[in-house]
Amino acid sequence: MRDTRESRLLLVLLIAIAFALITVDIRGGGDSPVDGARQAAATVFGPVENGVSTAVDPLGNAIAAVRDSDGRHSRISELERENAALKAKLGSDDRNRSRVRQLDQMLKKAGAGQYGIKGAEVIAIGAAQGFSWTVTIDAGANDGIRRDMTVLNGDGLVGRVTTVGPGTATVLLANDPDFTVGTRMEKTDELGFATGRGDRDLAVQMLNGKAKVKKGDRMVTFGSQADKPFVPGVPLGEVVKVDPTGGDLTRTVHVKPYVGFTKLDIVGIVVEAPRTDPRDKVLPEPVKPKPTPTVTVTVAPPGPGQEGQAGQGEQGQDGQAPPADGAADDAAGTGQQPQDDQE
Repeated sequence: MRDTRESRLLLVLLIAIAFALITVDIRGGGDSPVDGARQAAATVFGPVENGVSTAVDPLGNAIAAVRDSDGRHSRISELERENAALKAKLGSDDRNRSRVRQLDQMLKKAGAGQYGIKGAEVIAIGAAQGFSWTVTIDAGANDGIRRDMTVLNGDGLVGRVTTVGPGTATVLLANDPDFTVGTRMEKTDELGFATGRGDRDLAVQMLNGKAKVKKGDRMVTFGSQADKPFVPGVPLGEVVKVDPTGGDLTRTVHVKPYVGFTKLDIVGIVVEAPRTDPRDKVLPEPVKPKPTPTVTVTVAPPGPGQEGQAGQGEQGQDGQAPPADGAADDAAGTGQQPQDDQE
């Protein structure tokens, strides 16, 4: 509309009419003459307002989400950090419990054998030289560690110290092909030499080819001169296979070691040998087989009268049950009467 004198007069007139209608509506209250017009307008324009509101709501929600996104991202990041810290704590607790258990078992072994030990942790697997089965521990010359000391853990013999540095040392594991240790059989005292074979069982050469060895027999270390490199009585393993002698002077047996060489963690270096040979004291208690449960069934003897009932079950050739013994005797007796009785 163009800005003319007539348009301005029309605008003023419309404003005056609007104020007049507002005044009449307020004064009329519930009986306002414009109430019908208001309801008609609500009926016409209500759906349009709802549609516009529905269309605009997602936009408003999106604006609110953007406004609150910083706080939400911060909360999510905080929860993720708390979750990661909780997982780390749980993992740490599990490992600490495992280490406490290993240390407890090792101390019990050392106490049973009267070994003076120095605890250490395996910090690396494998040495820089060759392809030997070795581990590196976090104890060295500064901790009193010397070459050719026996290394054990809570299960048994781990190996011997070969190289010593100021704060670390290298241990040659008992399953290394270059590893050899003297052995003694439990109870029978038969001697031999065990050699490592990598990831296979140890091979033990028995000095007595006629020695009686069977599956399940156990072995310990025999010990060395001046207790170096091996102290006596350290558990080695159990016999799992015995090769036939074939007339040889020696006999080979296969021994499964007690130690798991691929999962070493806490070890102990024997820095003080026992005063006396502990013999078999360090070996674990043998596992007793569980007794097989037995079921006893008691059958009661048949009572009086039950034998006769059982006899009625038997059928003769004609399909009828045979008479009882007493009935047969009576029948036989009544068939022929003595003459004296008849008279």
